[in-house]
Amino acid sequence: MIDLFGIKVDAYIVAITIFVFFQFFRAGLRKILLNIVKKTTNKFDDQLVDSVNKPVDFLFIIVGAKFAIDVLFLSDDIKYFLGQIIRTGIIVVLFWAILNVLTTLAQNIHKVTNKFGDKVSVHVANFVIKSIRFFIMILGAIAVLQEWGYNVSGFLASMGLVGMALALAAKDTAANLFGSLVIFIDKPFRVGDWIKTPQVEGTIETIGIRSTKVRTFAQALVTVPNATLANSAILNWSAMGKRRIKMNLGVTYDTPGETVEQIIKDIKTMLESRDDIDQETIHIYFSEFASSSLNIFCYYFTKSTNWGEFMRVRENTYLEIIKIVEKNGSSFAFPTQTLHIEHDNTVE
Repeated sequence: MIDLFGIKVDAYIVAITIFVFFQFFRAGLRKILLNIVKKTTNKFDDQLVDSVNKPVDFLFIIVGAKFAIDVLFLSDDIKYFLGQIIRTGIIVVLFWAILNVLTTLAQNIHKVTNKFGDKVSVHVANFVIKSIRFFIMILGAIAVLQEWGYNVSGFLASMGLVGMALALAAKDTAANLFGSLVIFIDKPFRVGDWIKTPQVEGTIETIGIRSTKVRTFAQALVTVPNATLANSAILNWSAMGKRRIKMNLGVTYDTPGETVEQIIKDIKTMLESRDDIDQETIHIYFSEFASSSLNIFCYYFTKSTNWGEFMRVRENTYLEIIKIVEKNGSSFAFPTQTLHIEHDNTVE
């Protein structure tokens, strides 16, 4: 039998046959998977198959080459060197496939999260995906270096020191990044909500990775670090189901008890007849004998949470209450003092 580079020709024929067999097997397997995927109505699995298509093709080439090399009866040194190349290729293919799958997930993350609730912030989603991709790339590089005999423990230790120094230098940035994750998970507000915190009050315009932009009612744009928001008490006015109206109505002390009772009854009737007042909570009661007035406690809610509509409804009910008090012949009290002067009639 003819030799070529010290290897019999029939060994080359067997090696080539094995390599070609794996390529035909790869083509057949791909066709079967594509037929299965096309039968489903979900487009996501099609994208997943497409994302790992090239890495799997490359994997079959590597595996075919590995089995082909085994039948060539090469020297140990050459086999070891080629084995390192093959193992390196397998590591690259594995991490390549993971990165492609992550890219597909990033493109579909909004569709997935919409099924479970609110949309995820684009900035937050991209930050998380990019962070995971970077971490996986580092792991892949370490795996390749270890395969080629490099000691990466010293490198990792130095990277740990560098990372610690960077963390200390950028602790505020890191706090803001974690704050954005807290906002993403807890969802205390959305874009367009009217919020109030100890630092700012206004409407949410954008929620970023580092900060949130709030438009105040004076039209100023305030940029608040997410770490500050995550650690603050947030009052979300837009999350209200209704708006409260609470006051003490004081009438003069010369108002008869029957009149006070009638005023209370008329106010209740007026509120119960209005479509813009929430009918579940209407409390109108005589509450106290104040220093200058007989107080009637009024507590009710408007159905609308819109500020302008709330102001309109409150004004209308206040005007109606004024008319009710006047109709019943009473008046509103104001702080008064009565001064008694004693005269001394003794004649000297």
